[in-house]
Amino acid sequence: MKRRHLNKAKRYRGLVFYLVLCISGSLYSTKASAQRTTESLNFGWEFRLNDEGEWKQVDVPHDFQIEQPWVAPAADEKADNTDVAANIKSRLSSRGFKEMGKGYYRLHYVPSEELRGQRVLLDFEGIMYTAEVLLNHQRIGGTNYGYVGFEIDITDSLRYGEDNLIEVVADTREPGNSRWYTGGGLFRDVRIVTTPKDLFFGRHPLYITTKENRFVSISAEFTNRTKDEATHIAVHILSPDNEIVYGDTIAIRRHKMTRHQEERIITDVRIPDPQLWDINRPRLYTVKAQLLREDGTVADETNDQFGIRTIDFGPDFGLKLNGRKVLLKGYANHHTLGALGAAAYPRAIEKRILLMKEFGMNHIRTSHNPYSRDFIKLCDKHGILVVDELYDKWTQQHTGGKVPFERHWQEEVPEWVKRDRNSPSVILWSLGNELQQDPNMPFNDFGVTMYKLQKTLLERYDSTRLVTVAMHPRYRNWETDSLPHDLAMQTDIQAYNYRYMYFPGDGRRFPWMTFYQSEASIAAMGPNFFEMDLDKVVGLAYWGAIDYLGESQGWPAKGWAQGVFDISLEPKPKAWLMRSMFKPEEPMVHIAVIDSKNDVMWNGIQTGNDGMSDHWCRQSGTQVSLITYTNADEVELLLNGKSLGKKVNPKDNPKQRNQIKWDHITYQDGKLEAIAYNKVPSSDQRHHSALSKLPDLQLKPVARHRIETVGKAVRLTATNEPIRWQADGTDLMHVRIEAVDSKGRRVPMAQDELRFEVTGDARIVAVTNGDINSDELNVTNRRHLWNGSAMVILRAGRQPSKITLTTRSDDFKAVKLQMETH
Repeated sequence: MKRRHLNKAKRYRGLVFYLVLCISGSLYSTKASAQRTTESLNFGWEFRLNDEGEWKQVDVPHDFQIEQPWVAPAADEKADNTDVAANIKSRLSSRGFKEMGKGYYRLHYVPSEELRGQRVLLDFEGIMYTAEVLLNHQRIGGTNYGYVGFEIDITDSLRYGEDNLIEVVADTREPGNSRWYTGGGLFRDVRIVTTPKDLFFGRHPLYITTKENRFVSISAEFTNRTKDEATHIAVHILSPDNEIVYGDTIAIRRHKMTRHQEERIITDVRIPDPQLWDINRPRLYTVKAQLLREDGTVADETNDQFGIRTIDFGPDFGLKLNGRKVLLKGYANHHTLGALGAAAYPRAIEKRILLMKEFGMNHIRTSHNPYSRDFIKLCDKHGILVVDELYDKWTQQHTGGKVPFERHWQEEVPEWVKRDRNSPSVILWSLGNELQQDPNMPFNDFGVTMYKLQKTLLERYDSTRLVTVAMHPRYRNWETDSLPHDLAMQTDIQAYNYRYMYFPGDGRRFPWMTFYQSEASIAAMGPNFFEMDLDKVVGLAYWGAIDYLGESQGWPAKGWAQGVFDISLEPKPKAWLMRSMFKPEEPMVHIAVIDSKNDVMWNGIQTGNDGMSDHWCRQSGTQVSLITYTNADEVELLLNGKSLGKKVNPKDNPKQRNQIKWDHITYQDGKLEAIAYNKVPSSDQRHHSALSKLPDLQLKPVARHRIETVGKAVRLTATNEPIRWQADGTDLMHVRIEAVDSKGRRVPMAQDELRFEVTGDARIVAVTNGDINSDELNVTNRRHLWNGSAMVILRAGRQPSKITLTTRSDDFKAVKLQMETH
């Protein structure tokens, strides 16, 4: 097919065409609007657990596991999840101490008579963990691996104009089918999609690629069951400013031997004045495509966003984005969202992404499975670079537990790749994680053959990105083996979990290797960043940077507690070390008082974290040790205005860089302040010539952090997010409740129980306080303060409304917070 460059005349015609069609009420055609419809089925479901008890009404997204009681380890169980090999762990420690079960959902659906004659699809973005789907008591489909979506054609099964019963049975019970808390049930969106029967686009039909940051090519998958010899596809590309930059109608000849076809519809179209997608300016274009009948009416339409950008990997520079070196600075976590469990709320996802960006992160690895489509779209929107991962280990146990892995990966690879391949945030595909640690791998070759099979299928649907697997690079004995894992010799990128110390040696022996620290330990934060050759590596992802349910390292902790953000997203003191590393251009200092030391070994890695706090409310006369995290040159510490001395940031020592230790400080009530200084030329020495001696340097204060003794808590405050809260039935509002003293300062000792009431069209979906050891449930209307704080998460209804959240306590006056949904 010849190139169709958009010259000035065509650009003018396209603009006129666009204006005429907008006036007529249709974007592309004046004869008919597209017949595709999408209807949300997120609302009005009924649910009950284990087919017992009364049905209750729920809305999707919904996680039935998060509602269940905590189950403490039995007397004969080990209380943690650390001895996996010996199989003596607590039965539920990895699963968040929630009992596994079956969730039963049902929805009454009356399809309009107008849908008769249309093609009708039931679309699930995912069901956790495995599931069966029934329509009018007949099985019509299901999933063996609930992290990926699927659709079911129910055209011939529906009773039009009558009540139909849709049932879903979601099962999390398979023994050992996950190493972490997965949640359970309809945790992502459910939809009804309709198209014509004879001419329609496929599932995730567009494949949009860019080249040289100028050219765009588009392919489309569609089915033509008409008798027409020719089909036309109208294609438009809209700029980030919603202006048409390309428009054309292409004739597609029907293949005689097949009704379903994939067609390259435009090739190397040059985009005028391209606006590049980048982490600091993530500009998104949109492709809109329509299938046209011979008479010009629209049969079906689809659209997707994409970004114009280039990605390059190489052993000498790691990663380049648009020709510029970029270092991945990120984290790897599971898909769950704290107190919300696995329910995939876009607002909660966006809250995390914005928090990570605030602390300097530009990257997330979706360990160890695809996150929701909303997550990827939000990364597109906010400029986050994603390593998109499909699986943990390639065994039946770790991929649902229902059927052998070899029987279902062929369905999941295409669904996953086609869903995300147009997203510019996705820069690398990852097919698995730490495979060599499981003896039950297919083909008994530590994953090499299975990797090649999956990669071959993957590249059928996307050939623009490289492919990797996250691994411990030494599989027999990771302390003594001299050569990398066999699989590391096959992957496009060498992704090592924790073993960054092998990068130099492996790079010398195999100079073609490009290294990425796919998991990095929080306990070793600092050394595992500064000890890498940052000019050559791709970057790193800190494992479990946000505390999460599951993978408990000891009851009463309900999950992973080693992050730098607690489970309610409050930053712990060590988060500021990460910020000092990831944002070196912003001078900062932060005081972290050491309360305890917690050494825990996990997969041969120290994951225990320093127990720290950043308040100055202690017992008079006690001796404390602390760290000042800083990226400045020096720090001075002052206690009630008296200097305790200055210390130099040991920037030449990667093990201690940005971490200045202070010991034997006698606590006194009052104020402890850290002042950070940078060395700058003195004012009278700034204009020395290059031949003169080096100028004298002076210390200039560039950042401060102060903590102080607070008084007794006297009242509560409630603060909501500064967002426009949408009355769409799904949007969330996070409200932070704090106990403060007479000067409005948070009181960390306050532990009062709070009770919450809501009026208006909204409801409480979760409560939390950041304490992962708490025995309180998340789905309730009460919570104790922890460190003087708690959080309530409200879900909007579907009617714009005045909302009032009232917080009560036995010791404080009730506080009312007025809000509004739009």
